[in-house]
Amino acid sequence: MRLDLPDDDTLYSALVACDPSWDGRAYVGVTSTGVFCRLTCPARKPKRENCQFFATIAECLNAGFRACKRCHPMAPAAQADPVIASLLAALDKDPTRRWREADLASMGHDPSTVRRAFKRHFGTTFLDMARQARLQAGLTTLAQGGKVIDAQLEAGFESPAAFRAAFAKLLGMPPGAFRADAMVRADWFDTPLGAMIAVSDRTHLHLLEFADRKALPTELKRLHKACKGSLGFGRFAPTDQAEAQLDAFFQGRSPGFDLPLALHGTEFTKSVWRILQTLPAGTTHSYSEIARRLGRPEAVRAVARANGANQIAIVIPCHRVLGADGTLTGYGGGLWRKQKLIELERHYAPQNRSGCR
Repeated sequence: MRLDLPDDDTLYSALVACDPSWDGRAYVGVTSTGVFCRLTCPARKPKRENCQFFATIAECLNAGFRACKRCHPMAPAAQADPVIASLLAALDKDPTRRWREADLASMGHDPSTVRRAFKRHFGTTFLDMARQARLQAGLTTLAQGGKVIDAQLEAGFESPAAFRAAFAKLLGMPPGAFRADAMVRADWFDTPLGAMIAVSDRTHLHLLEFADRKALPTELKRLHKACKGSLGFGRFAPTDQAEAQLDAFFQGRSPGFDLPLALHGTEFTKSVWRILQTLPAGTTHSYSEIARRLGRPEAVRAVARANGANQIAIVIPCHRVLGADGTLTGYGGGLWRKQKLIELERHYAPQNRSGCR
Protein backbone atom coordinates (compact mmCIF):
# COMPACT_ATOMS: atom_id res chain seq x y z
CA MET A 1 0.00 0.00 0.00
CA ARG A 2 1.43 3.36 -1.05
CA LEU A 3 -0.13 5.28 1.82
CA ASP A 4 0.51 9.01 1.23
CA LEU A 5 3.42 8.74 -1.20
CA PRO A 6 3.42 11.01 -4.26
CA ASP A 7 3.65 9.69 -7.81
CA ASP A 8 6.66 7.68 -8.95
CA ASP A 9 8.05 10.50 -11.08
CA THR A 10 8.31 12.73 -8.01
CA LEU A 11 9.98 9.98 -6.02
CA TYR A 12 12.40 9.13 -8.81
CA SER A 13 13.42 12.80 -8.99
CA ALA A 14 14.02 12.70 -5.22
CA LEU A 15 16.11 9.54 -5.69
CA VAL A 16 18.28 11.15 -8.37
CA ALA A 17 18.71 14.25 -6.20
CA CYS A 18 19.44 12.19 -3.05
CA ASP A 19 16.81 14.31 -1.32
CA PRO A 20 17.29 13.78 2.46
CA SER A 21 13.73 14.94 3.22
CA TRP A 22 12.49 11.51 2.09
CA ASP A 23 14.86 9.52 4.30
CA GLY A 24 12.74 7.13 6.35
CA ARG A 25 9.57 8.14 4.52
CA ALA A 26 10.06 6.30 1.22
CA TYR A 27 12.23 3.49 -0.14
CA VAL A 28 13.11 2.26 -3.61
CA GLY A 29 13.21 -1.39 -4.65
CA VAL A 30 15.50 -2.04 -7.61
CA THR A 31 14.17 -4.95 -9.65
CA SER A 32 17.45 -5.49 -11.52
CA THR A 33 19.39 -6.16 -8.31
CA GLY A 34 16.69 -7.30 -5.87
CA VAL A 35 17.73 -4.79 -3.21
CA PHE A 36 15.92 -1.86 -1.63
CA CYS A 37 17.53 1.41 -0.65
CA ARG A 38 17.02 4.75 0.98
CA LEU A 39 16.43 7.52 -1.56
CA THR A 40 19.73 8.99 -0.36
CA CYS A 41 21.73 5.86 -1.24
CA PRO A 42 25.15 6.81 -2.69
CA ALA A 43 25.14 3.92 -5.16
CA ARG A 44 24.75 4.56 -8.88
CA LYS A 45 21.15 5.44 -9.63
CA PRO A 46 19.05 2.71 -11.24
CA LYS A 47 17.05 3.19 -14.41
CA ARG A 48 13.55 4.53 -13.96
CA GLU A 49 11.93 1.35 -15.29
CA ASN A 50 13.77 -0.75 -12.66
CA CYS A 51 12.36 1.19 -9.69
CA GLN A 52 9.47 0.36 -7.39
CA PHE A 53 8.69 2.73 -4.54
CA PHE A 54 7.43 1.81 -1.09
CA ALA A 55 6.37 3.71 2.01
CA THR A 56 7.69 1.24 4.59
CA ILE A 57 10.49 -1.23 5.10
CA ALA A 58 7.94 -3.97 5.71
CA GLU A 59 6.50 -3.45 2.21
CA CYS A 60 9.97 -3.80 0.70
CA LEU A 61 10.60 -7.03 2.59
CA ASN A 62 7.21 -8.46 1.73
CA ALA A 63 7.85 -7.67 -1.96
CA GLY A 64 10.96 -9.84 -1.80
CA PHE A 65 13.67 -7.16 -1.75
CA ARG A 66 16.70 -7.39 0.52
CA ALA A 67 18.39 -4.47 2.25
CA CYS A 68 21.17 -2.59 0.46
CA LYS A 69 24.61 -3.04 2.01
CA ARG A 70 25.68 0.51 1.13
CA CYS A 71 22.91 2.67 2.61
CA HIS A 72 21.70 0.12 5.22
CA PRO A 73 18.01 1.05 5.11
CA MET A 74 17.22 -1.32 7.98
CA ALA A 75 19.75 0.28 10.30
CA PRO A 76 18.26 2.62 12.88
CA ALA A 77 18.62 6.23 11.76
CA ALA A 78 20.28 6.85 15.11
CA GLN A 79 23.42 5.09 13.88
CA ALA A 80 23.90 7.80 11.28
CA ASP A 81 23.70 10.60 13.85
CA PRO A 82 27.27 11.46 14.97
CA VAL A 83 26.04 12.98 18.24
CA ILE A 84 24.19 9.82 19.22
CA ALA A 85 27.02 7.59 18.02
CA SER A 86 29.63 9.42 20.11
CA LEU A 87 27.51 9.43 23.27
CA LEU A 88 26.61 5.75 22.96
CA ALA A 89 30.30 4.95 22.56
CA ALA A 90 31.11 6.99 25.68
CA LEU A 91 28.36 5.23 27.63
CA ASP A 92 29.60 1.82 26.51
CA LYS A 93 33.13 2.70 27.61
CA ASP A 94 32.07 3.82 31.10
CA PRO A 95 28.56 2.58 32.00
CA THR A 96 28.80 3.65 35.67
CA ARG A 97 29.59 7.30 34.95
CA ARG A 98 27.16 9.82 36.49
CA TRP A 99 26.22 11.91 33.48
CA ARG A 100 24.79 15.43 33.77
CA GLU A 101 23.76 18.02 31.22
CA ALA A 102 26.94 19.93 32.04
CA ASP A 103 28.95 16.91 30.82
CA LEU A 104 27.13 17.04 27.48
CA ALA A 105 27.81 20.76 27.15
CA SER A 106 31.50 20.22 27.95
CA MET A 107 31.65 17.81 24.99
CA GLY A 108 30.25 20.48 22.70
CA HIS A 109 26.69 19.14 22.62
CA ASP A 110 23.53 21.12 23.17
CA PRO A 111 21.66 19.23 25.95
CA SER A 112 18.24 20.05 24.49
CA THR A 113 19.29 18.77 21.06
CA VAL A 114 20.64 15.57 22.62
CA ARG A 115 17.43 15.13 24.60
CA ARG A 116 15.24 15.45 21.51
CA ALA A 117 17.44 13.17 19.39
CA PHE A 118 17.47 10.32 21.93
CA LYS A 119 13.77 10.72 22.64
CA ARG A 120 13.00 10.53 18.93
CA HIS A 121 15.10 7.46 18.23
CA PHE A 122 14.90 5.50 21.49
CA GLY A 123 11.86 6.83 23.34
CA THR A 124 14.06 7.88 26.27
CA THR A 125 16.68 10.54 26.99
CA PHE A 126 20.42 9.96 27.10
CA LEU A 127 20.53 10.81 30.81
CA ASP A 128 17.81 8.24 31.54
CA MET A 129 19.68 5.69 29.41
CA ALA A 130 22.87 6.37 31.37
CA ARG A 131 21.00 6.07 34.67
CA GLN A 132 19.63 2.72 33.54
CA ALA A 133 23.14 1.48 32.69
CA ARG A 134 24.25 2.34 36.23
CA LEU A 135 21.25 0.55 37.71
CA GLN A 136 22.08 -2.56 35.69
CA ALA A 137 25.47 -2.64 37.40
CA GLY A 138 23.65 -2.59 40.74
CA LEU A 139 21.26 -5.30 39.58
CA THR A 140 24.24 -7.52 38.77
CA THR A 141 25.51 -7.09 42.32
CA LEU A 142 22.12 -8.02 43.78
CA ALA A 143 21.77 -11.01 41.44
CA GLN A 144 25.12 -12.30 42.74
CA GLY A 145 23.86 -12.16 46.31
CA GLY A 146 25.32 -8.77 47.20
CA LYS A 147 23.78 -6.37 49.73
CA VAL A 148 21.65 -3.40 48.72
CA ILE A 149 24.32 -0.96 49.96
CA ASP A 150 26.92 -2.69 47.76
CA ALA A 151 24.57 -2.50 44.77
CA GLN A 152 23.99 1.18 45.49
CA LEU A 153 27.72 1.94 45.50
CA GLU A 154 28.37 -0.21 42.42
CA ALA A 155 25.69 1.75 40.60
CA GLY A 156 27.36 5.02 41.58
CA PHE A 157 24.58 6.40 43.81
CA GLU A 158 25.72 8.34 46.88
CA SER A 159 22.22 8.46 48.38
CA PRO A 160 20.35 5.26 49.38
CA ALA A 161 17.05 7.07 48.81
CA ALA A 162 18.06 8.08 45.29
CA PHE A 163 19.11 4.52 44.50
CA ARG A 164 15.84 3.07 45.79
CA ALA A 165 13.81 5.65 43.85
CA ALA A 166 15.71 5.04 40.60
CA PHE A 167 15.53 1.28 41.10
CA ALA A 168 11.78 1.43 41.70
CA LYS A 169 11.31 3.51 38.55
CA LEU A 170 13.14 0.91 36.47
CA LEU A 171 11.68 -2.27 37.96
CA GLY A 172 8.51 -0.96 39.58
CA MET A 173 9.55 -1.99 43.12
CA PRO A 174 12.33 -1.00 45.54
CA PRO A 175 15.26 -3.41 46.11
CA GLY A 176 13.85 -4.51 49.46
CA ALA A 177 10.77 -6.00 47.77
CA PHE A 178 12.93 -8.69 46.18
CA ARG A 179 13.56 -11.72 48.42
CA ALA A 180 16.91 -13.50 48.68
CA ASP A 181 15.31 -16.95 48.90
CA ALA A 182 12.69 -16.34 46.20
CA MET A 183 11.18 -19.11 44.12
CA VAL A 184 11.09 -16.81 41.06
CA ARG A 185 14.25 -14.83 40.26
CA ALA A 186 15.24 -12.01 37.92
CA ASP A 187 18.56 -11.46 36.20
CA TRP A 188 19.74 -9.65 33.10
CA PHE A 189 22.15 -10.19 30.22
CA ASP A 190 23.34 -8.24 27.20
CA THR A 191 22.21 -8.85 23.62
CA PRO A 192 23.10 -7.06 20.37
CA LEU A 193 19.84 -5.12 20.76
CA GLY A 194 20.38 -4.10 24.37
CA ALA A 195 20.08 -5.54 27.85
CA MET A 196 17.24 -7.95 28.57
CA ILE A 197 15.76 -8.95 31.91
CA ALA A 198 14.74 -12.58 32.35
CA VAL A 199 12.58 -13.94 35.18
CA SER A 200 12.33 -17.67 35.79
CA ASP A 201 11.71 -20.32 38.41
CA ARG A 202 13.51 -23.65 38.51
CA THR A 203 11.59 -25.04 35.54
CA HIS A 204 10.00 -22.24 33.47
CA LEU A 205 10.73 -18.81 32.01
CA HIS A 206 8.11 -16.27 33.12
CA LEU A 207 9.31 -13.04 31.55
CA LEU A 208 11.88 -11.85 29.01
CA GLU A 209 11.89 -8.14 28.22
CA PHE A 210 14.21 -5.40 27.06
CA ALA A 211 15.31 -3.52 30.15
CA ASP A 212 14.15 -0.17 28.79
CA ARG A 213 10.61 -1.27 27.94
CA LYS A 214 8.17 1.15 29.56
CA ALA A 215 5.77 -1.64 30.54
CA LEU A 216 8.47 -3.58 32.44
CA PRO A 217 7.72 -2.10 35.91
CA THR A 218 4.02 -2.94 35.55
CA GLU A 219 4.81 -6.44 34.34
CA LEU A 220 7.14 -7.11 37.28
CA LYS A 221 4.59 -5.83 39.77
CA ARG A 222 2.00 -8.16 38.27
CA LEU A 223 4.44 -11.07 38.42
CA HIS A 224 5.37 -10.18 42.01
CA LYS A 225 1.69 -10.43 42.92
CA ALA A 226 1.18 -13.67 40.98
CA CYS A 227 4.04 -15.40 42.82
CA LYS A 228 2.81 -14.03 46.17
CA GLY A 229 5.87 -11.88 46.73
CA SER A 230 8.40 -14.66 46.19
CA LEU A 231 10.40 -12.66 43.59
CA GLY A 232 14.12 -12.12 43.96
CA PHE A 233 17.41 -11.72 42.14
CA GLY A 234 19.51 -14.43 40.60
CA ARG A 235 18.88 -17.06 37.97
CA PHE A 236 17.73 -20.59 37.42
CA ALA A 237 18.39 -22.92 34.48
CA PRO A 238 15.67 -21.46 32.18
CA THR A 239 17.43 -18.07 32.27
CA ASP A 240 20.74 -19.69 31.29
CA GLN A 241 18.91 -21.51 28.48
CA ALA A 242 17.29 -18.28 27.30
CA GLU A 243 20.65 -16.49 27.18
CA ALA A 244 22.30 -19.36 25.27
CA GLN A 245 19.47 -19.73 22.75
CA LEU A 246 19.26 -15.98 22.16
CA ASP A 247 23.00 -15.92 21.53
CA ALA A 248 22.58 -18.65 18.90
CA PHE A 249 19.67 -16.72 17.39
CA PHE A 250 21.59 -13.45 17.11
CA GLN A 251 24.70 -15.21 15.81
CA GLY A 252 22.66 -16.72 12.97
CA ARG A 253 23.07 -20.30 14.16
CA SER A 254 19.50 -21.17 15.13
CA PRO A 255 16.07 -19.57 14.59
CA GLY A 256 14.19 -21.73 17.09
CA PHE A 257 13.57 -21.74 20.82
CA ASP A 258 12.49 -24.69 22.94
CA LEU A 259 12.30 -22.99 26.32
CA PRO A 260 9.70 -24.09 28.89
CA LEU A 261 7.43 -21.05 29.22
CA ALA A 262 5.02 -20.01 31.96
CA LEU A 263 2.32 -17.95 30.25
CA HIS A 264 0.43 -15.39 32.34
CA GLY A 265 -2.77 -14.25 30.67
CA THR A 266 -6.33 -15.12 29.73
CA GLU A 267 -7.01 -18.23 27.70
CA PHE A 268 -7.60 -16.10 24.60
CA THR A 269 -4.34 -14.21 25.11
CA LYS A 270 -2.40 -17.43 25.60
CA SER A 271 -3.96 -18.90 22.45
CA VAL A 272 -2.65 -15.90 20.49
CA TRP A 273 0.83 -16.38 21.97
CA ARG A 274 0.82 -20.05 21.03
CA ILE A 275 0.03 -19.19 17.42
CA LEU A 276 2.82 -16.59 17.42
CA GLN A 277 5.25 -19.36 18.38
CA THR A 278 4.31 -21.26 15.20
CA LEU A 279 5.21 -18.35 12.87
CA PRO A 280 8.43 -19.27 11.04
CA ALA A 281 11.42 -16.96 11.39
CA GLY A 282 11.86 -14.83 8.28
CA THR A 283 8.11 -14.44 7.71
CA THR A 284 5.67 -11.66 8.58
CA HIS A 285 1.94 -11.84 9.22
CA SER A 286 -1.02 -9.56 9.94
CA TYR A 287 -3.29 -9.34 12.98
CA SER A 288 -6.23 -10.34 10.80
CA GLU A 289 -4.39 -13.48 9.68
CA ILE A 290 -3.80 -14.46 13.32
CA ALA A 291 -7.48 -13.85 14.09
CA ARG A 292 -8.52 -16.09 11.20
CA ARG A 293 -6.22 -18.86 12.36
CA LEU A 294 -7.88 -18.65 15.76
CA GLY A 295 -11.27 -19.05 14.13
CA ARG A 296 -12.16 -15.56 15.36
CA PRO A 297 -11.86 -13.32 12.26
CA GLU A 298 -13.77 -10.52 14.00
CA ALA A 299 -11.27 -10.39 16.90
CA VAL A 300 -8.51 -8.40 15.16
CA ARG A 301 -8.31 -5.75 17.89
CA ALA A 302 -8.27 -8.38 20.62
CA VAL A 303 -5.43 -10.13 18.80
CA ALA A 304 -3.53 -6.84 18.61
CA ARG A 305 -3.98 -6.31 22.36
CA ALA A 306 -2.78 -9.84 23.09
CA ASN A 307 0.21 -9.26 20.81
CA GLY A 308 1.08 -6.09 22.72
CA ALA A 309 0.69 -7.85 26.07
CA ASN A 310 3.38 -10.42 25.23
CA GLN A 311 5.99 -10.41 27.99
CA ILE A 312 8.41 -12.97 26.54
CA ALA A 313 10.04 -10.98 23.76
CA ILE A 314 11.63 -12.65 20.69
CA VAL A 315 10.94 -16.17 21.98
CA ILE A 316 7.24 -15.45 21.47
CA PRO A 317 7.82 -13.54 18.20
CA CYS A 318 5.26 -10.74 18.30
CA HIS A 319 7.72 -8.74 16.15
CA ARG A 320 6.67 -10.88 13.15
CA VAL A 321 3.19 -9.31 13.13
CA LEU A 322 2.65 -6.18 11.00
CA GLY A 323 -0.28 -3.87 10.33
CA ALA A 324 -2.80 -4.76 7.63
CA ASP A 325 -1.05 -2.32 5.28
CA GLY A 326 2.38 -3.83 5.95
CA THR A 327 3.57 -1.05 8.27
CA LEU A 328 5.80 -1.69 11.27
CA THR A 329 3.18 -1.13 13.95
CA GLY A 330 3.93 -0.61 17.62
CA TYR A 331 6.48 -2.80 19.39
CA GLY A 332 7.14 -2.63 23.12
CA GLY A 333 10.89 -2.84 22.59
CA GLY A 334 10.85 0.02 20.06
CA LEU A 335 10.29 0.04 16.31
CA TRP A 336 14.02 0.21 15.66
CA ARG A 337 14.39 -3.20 17.35
CA LYS A 338 11.48 -4.59 15.34
CA GLN A 339 13.22 -3.48 12.14
CA LYS A 340 16.49 -5.10 13.21
CA LEU A 341 14.78 -8.36 14.15
CA ILE A 342 12.96 -8.60 10.82
CA GLU A 343 16.19 -7.90 8.95
CA LEU A 344 18.13 -10.45 11.01
CA GLU A 345 15.50 -13.09 10.35
CA ARG A 346 15.84 -12.74 6.58
CA HIS A 347 18.75 -15.12 7.11
CA TYR A 348 16.27 -17.65 8.46
CA ALA A 349 13.59 -17.18 5.78
CA PRO A 350 12.16 -20.56 4.68
CA GLN A 351 13.38 -20.17 1.07
CA ASN A 352 16.93 -19.62 2.39
CA ARG A 353 17.05 -22.90 4.31
CA SER A 354 18.71 -25.92 2.80
CA GLY A 355 16.18 -28.49 1.65
CA CYS A 356 13.25 -26.09 1.77
CA ARG A 357 11.35 -24.69 -1.16
